Amino acid sequence: MNEHDSARIVDILKKSHGLKITLSPEEADVILFNTCSVRAKAEEKVFSDLGRVKHLKEKNPKLIIGVGGCVATQEAENIFRRAPYVSLVFGPQSIHRLSDLLEKAKRKKTMDINFTPVEKFDNLPAPEKDGPSAYISIMEGCNNFCSYCIVPYVRGRETSRSFSSILNEAKNLSEQGVKEIHLLGQNVNHYCGKKENGGSADLVDLLYALHDLPQIERIRFTTSHPGYFFDRLLEAYRDLPKLVNHLHLPVQSGSNRILKLMRRTYTREQYGEVIQKIKSVRPAINISSDFIVGFPSETLEDFEQTLSLADEIKFDHSFSFMYSPRPGTQAEKLKDDVPLKIKKMRLYTLHEKLLGFEKAISETMLNTSQKILVTSLDKKNSTLLSGRTENNRIVHFEGDKKLIGELVNVIITEILKNSLKGKLEK
Repeated sequence: MNEHDSARIVDILKKSHGLKITLSPEEADVILFNTCSVRAKAEEKVFSDLGRVKHLKEKNPKLIIGVGGCVATQEAENIFRRAPYVSLVFGPQSIHRLSDLLEKAKRKKTMDINFTPVEKFDNLPAPEKDGPSAYISIMEGCNNFCSYCIVPYVRGRETSRSFSSILNEAKNLSEQGVKEIHLLGQNVNHYCGKKENGGSADLVDLLYALHDLPQIERIRFTTSHPGYFFDRLLEAYRDLPKLVNHLHLPVQSGSNRILKLMRRTYTREQYGEVIQKIKSVRPAINISSDFIVGFPSETLEDFEQTLSLADEIKFDHSFSFMYSPRPGTQAEKLKDDVPLKIKKMRLYTLHEKLLGFEKAISETMLNTSQKILVTSLDKKNSTLLSGRTENNRIVHFEGDKKLIGELVNVIITEILKNSLKGKLEK
């Protein structure tokens, strides 16, 4: 979501102020940090990064340094207090007003952390293509209030874009040469957008409509919630070949007791049933997930249940984090009683297990033909191309740069630490 917002910020400032990206902070007229506050570590990193550009403001008093995103909403005035050289603070729902905010920030410290998601959706400029794959935000916010999560407090309640505005954006991108659409939302499978005829559309309606666009060849969505994985979505996996053979479905824990404390609204068994249903219509689908270890009161038995769930599902590349209390959440009231040493040990144990599953899946891909969306030249070796498989693995291979933006078949020849190598299928 932050990558998408950052891209839209660039679009806005290009069109309103004629600004362009520079890779050198010393050359910048404007430096903006688009932030995340899901974890405390990321939040503190913001202030650390701000410290690294403080000297630039001293050299150039006209330089505008701004903080956007979720940390901006959470910290607000505290940012000005801790980093007085910051001129602008804006929340994720305010980026459509960035042009005006930037002008105000030239004269005085400016802050806008208001929640206006519908206004934001209606006033963002048409996106410009930045490669063959593009993000489209279809909704913002969350109504679930999981006990550990700060998202509802910094991005607000769920608000869905209209069905037609999403389709128009997808058509616009496809006409620019985009081949893959990646739909975004905090609970993307709870999307409920208005249609022009007064009715409503859900994620499945959107998937079928996108599937009918001839230029679009791949469709992804992130992040879905297990509690909203209804049978109609299973039918989409059955009927829509453009919907990729990969699903990110956060589980967070394998312990029902911890899931209840997290307010996740499903049990381990219900999560397993969802996976079984998906695999009944897509047997080869790869499932990735999110995990939190060391949640308040988590016992060794609770953690072992998470490990056993991982063994049961055999997740692909997944994300695991140590619990950190977030301000204003329900879990903040719970005693953070799992020692840091234990959290680190559990995180390492789970991480190694997940890496093992990821490697095993990669090994099954050796000597197979994979359809690759060619995205760019390899950043480390410009004689190679880079692209992604359906299950989101990066593949490097030799080929003409004219293939960038195309879907090609590649034989996987080698497993690397964080990617794969291959050769074009003849």
